[in-house]
Amino acid sequence: MINETLTILLAGGVGSRLNPLTADRAKPAVPFGGKYRIIDFTLSNCLHSGLRRVLVLTQYKSHSLQKHLRDGWSIFNPELHEYITPVPPQMRTGDSWYRGTADAIYQNLYLLERSGAENVLILSGDHIYRMDYLAMLEFHRERQADCTVACMDVPLAEGREFGIMATDAKHQIIDFQEKPREPRPMPDEPTRTLASMGIYVFSLTLLCELLTCDHDNEISNHDFGKDILPKLIHTHSVMAYRFGGASGRVSCDRYWRDVGTIDAYYQSHMDLLTPSPPINLDQPNWPIRTYEPQVPPARTVLGPSGQQGELVNSMLSAGVVIEGGSVRNSILASSVRVEELANVENSILFEGVIVGAGARLRNCIVDKFVRIPNGELIGFDLESDAERFTVSEGGVVVVPKNDQFAENTTTPAKPHATPIVEAPRQPVSMVR
Repeated sequence: MINETLTILLAGGVGSRLNPLTADRAKPAVPFGGKYRIIDFTLSNCLHSGLRRVLVLTQYKSHSLQKHLRDGWSIFNPELHEYITPVPPQMRTGDSWYRGTADAIYQNLYLLERSGAENVLILSGDHIYRMDYLAMLEFHRERQADCTVACMDVPLAEGREFGIMATDAKHQIIDFQEKPREPRPMPDEPTRTLASMGIYVFSLTLLCELLTCDHDNEISNHDFGKDILPKLIHTHSVMAYRFGGASGRVSCDRYWRDVGTIDAYYQSHMDLLTPSPPINLDQPNWPIRTYEPQVPPARTVLGPSGQQGELVNSMLSAGVVIEGGSVRNSILASSVRVEELANVENSILFEGVIVGAGARLRNCIVDKFVRIPNGELIGFDLESDAERFTVSEGGVVVVPKNDQFAENTTTPAKPHATPIVEAPRQPVSMVR
């Protein structure tokens, strides 16, 4: 089954709702969890599921993504017909860029036809989850399905953001609506609805026929959820595979997040800092692979005046130096430095960020290589912050990559006699 499957990973989306984190990179290349990229979760699923032929369809600002694939994922042997290959738009079928999920694959139809595969697994590169794709492929084969769609139940109020389906007793999909205004509740759980995860298995022959027909349709959106699946369920056997449960070799945490907004991205990070994280990064039989920079271990050191560093409920990557500063409930990527009397709370700092002496950050995301000036305050006055940075609906302040601050000569604050205790931040509702 594995050797008969070609995997196509869609990684060309703009990710505009994650701006400014996507100003210079594709959404799948956005850093996550201190040391990973978002795409690492999907690629790790492929690796542990035994899938060794993967085409990554790129498009939007793909340099960072392609560099990451080269540095962290050049692990397969081409002589054994194994590969993870980025495929940028080549305009083999016309003069347009990819116009939708279906069109992206249609423009690379020649790669499918010459692959020799019997089945095609279609994935998205911008979700955080663990999944054993082999279990889904076996389900597809056992049911003799023409197409299989991975799905999970979500709260009814969130169903407007998904493709929503209904199934019969044999798990065959009998209705499919893309992002309906009034999602259909599940018969046995009226407060929840069955949502597509955007993961599909097709027989290769059928997929080629569908894509060719869709390409010739001038009024099509060239999208699987909007155009392909709603028609297909009436003419072919389209099955629903339930995510999680007892099937598969990976832990059944059923954690799946589309981190497509700043608030969803932020909350997914905060999930990692809970006492029992809903997605366990420590699972030894299903590690998340990534590129590891060659930097020294993280450490804490005394500040210049002898101030002791403080670290509480946080995740540190290699190369981090806490130099007499305080870090609470935060995630720090490699080579971050927090200087004396600086305070970082409920924040996510990307690679190479330096937090100057006496600066204070709260509820922030700081992109790569930003130097926070001494004494700077961010996250305490959102109205003022919004004049300089992006502030999400949930109150998360995003400082863009390489941001240049005006010269700040503020003297670092002295230690408080008693710790400042901030009110806990209200959790952001996960829409995706």
